[in-house]
Amino acid sequence: MKITGVETHLLQVGARPAVPGLGTSRGADGHGGSRNWLFVRVLTDEGIHGVGEGSGWPRVVRAAVEDYANLLIGEDPRDVDRLWHKLYLGSMGHGLLGTVGGGALSAIEMALWDIKGKALGLPVWQLLGGRFRDRIPVYGHAKTPERARELMALGIKGVKVGFTGAVDIDAVAAVRDAVGSEVDVMVDAHGPSWMTPQDAILVGRELEQLDILFYEDPVAPENLDALERVRDALDVPIAAGERVATLWGMRPYIERDLVDVIQPDTGRAGGITQMRKMAAMAEAHFITMAPHSGSLGPVAEFAALHVMASIPNALMLERVEFDWPGRAEVVAPALRTVDGCLPVPDAPGLGVDLMLEEIAKHPSVRNVATFPDDGQAFEPGTAAEHNYFQTRRARARRLRGRWE
Repeated sequence: MKITGVETHLLQVGARPAVPGLGTSRGADGHGGSRNWLFVRVLTDEGIHGVGEGSGWPRVVRAAVEDYANLLIGEDPRDVDRLWHKLYLGSMGHGLLGTVGGGALSAIEMALWDIKGKALGLPVWQLLGGRFRDRIPVYGHAKTPERARELMALGIKGVKVGFTGAVDIDAVAAVRDAVGSEVDVMVDAHGPSWMTPQDAILVGRELEQLDILFYEDPVAPENLDALERVRDALDVPIAAGERVATLWGMRPYIERDLVDVIQPDTGRAGGITQMRKMAAMAEAHFITMAPHSGSLGPVAEFAALHVMASIPNALMLERVEFDWPGRAEVVAPALRTVDGCLPVPDAPGLGVDLMLEEIAKHPSVRNVATFPDDGQAFEPGTAAEHNYFQTRRARARRLRGRWE
């Protein structure tokens, strides 16, 4: 079997429908109108094709995939890891790859696993060593008690309260009160603007009282020493890692025991094999995995299910349940949450295919985000400064009960 071609299919993700309590502050789709999905098809001379997905700036990843394609034509697609290393070495002259390179490698490698599974008549999780579980628990996003209860009605046992800029402790407390002790609550503090370590610690001490499952991205990902300060100061689990690519990018989070949960993004971590290796390294440190999926499309979601099924230290999978109706239309079959879980596919390969005609109806327009001055991402009056991080000045009104 030989590779004969590589196709890229890029689309602009539509705006989210009006869902009460979804809690986005950056435009109708939660990403400032910038959200794109990049799908890839790898073709072979035996009529078998594989599908993959790459994130990490999809419009730019598309160019990287098309460049990588020159190294793939004529190769046997079943040599998955060897071809990954061929591509990785082929681009090393450009410097460290980052998430753009990781996204391109992820999309292609995902498609190679899909081909191999189809050729052997086996689901990918079977090729990864078999499965520990046939259902993967998911968690959803909510900023209001009403939205949290809607997720609970779907059987979902985990709710994440996410913020851009400052964390609203009262909002977290309201969600915790609404879901009771039977549902896990997580807090995502990702910027920009990012908190300083001091502010992240102050917020974290308040969150300790709310019995949260983890405190995600409390400081900027470039500042691992600050993450270590936060970890040492708090008695709350820490999660991070969605913005890094490859095993080497995740390595310091694991080896320095900076986190309790790693969150590789299936579309930019570097591929299924890279995520499997991350999970194994994390297992040695008693760290669990909860892959990021907040901006991904459905193909990467399928890939995450195969990885999560095959590792012992799977925690749960992020799922934006109602992000865009097109999610269920651009692939077949569509994933459906049942009793708070996604079923692990049993079909050969990844178990999903692209609906090319539907994808073509949504051409890409742009892929960079805007951050409006909405009083959430930035300190009041500072949005035009475009600060990457900020010290929170109005601490008293942001921290629940501190002055009561």
